[in-house]
Amino acid sequence: MSAFLAVIQRDLLLVMRRKSEVLTILFFFVIVTSLFPLGIGADTALLRKIAPGVIWVTALLSTMLGLQRLFATDFADGTLEQMSLSPTPLALLVGGKITAHWLVCGLPLVLLSPVIGIQFDLDASTLGTVILTLLIGTPILSLIGAIGAALTLGVRGGGVLLSLLVLPLYIPVLIFGAGAVYAQSVGLDVGGHYSLLAALLVLALFFAPWATTAAVRIAIE
Repeated sequence: MSAFLAVIQRDLLLVMRRKSEVLTILFFFVIVTSLFPLGIGADTALLRKIAPGVIWVTALLSTMLGLQRLFATDFADGTLEQMSLSPTPLALLVGGKITAHWLVCGLPLVLLSPVIGIQFDLDASTLGTVILTLLIGTPILSLIGAIGAALTLGVRGGGVLLSLLVLPLYIPVLIFGAGAVYAQSVGLDVGGHYSLLAALLVLALFFAPWATTAAVRIAIE
């Protein structure tokens, strides 16, 4: 676990040297979600209705902004190759990088979501659902996205290919995440949505690090 924590610490330190990338993700999330209330106006009923989809789609796209650099820099300077040769299992090191990506690209969105929800006139219980669904869902986005980032390592035009690979896999997370928020806003039961999101998280935690590790080894070789 010391190696796992060391990888997280290293990636976070590297991110602190490139603060503009983190700020770009946060500004993108805030600005895009804020455009809808400004464009639609003061129709609170319509704002509450579109809020789940707007918040979740914007969070999804914001998470994708940091995916292309998840492995690219380490791949270019040979760090990934050194990781693969170390006695520590590569899957554990890859898991550390994915965790660091979520801490940088996912967790800030969770913390900002209540402020965004207020713009859409969401009540306290719905805001709580927004926070909880993003807290469960954004790690899934990072885990699935890591697979696509590893598969497109060293590929010309990898950003476009990454989007084509990852976006279809994000659809179930988007449906259940936004569906839970909408169900809460209209007074329906949200337990099923939470269960399905949690099941997706468990599956992603089990399979994604191994699939990502296999893709990284293929790229290195």
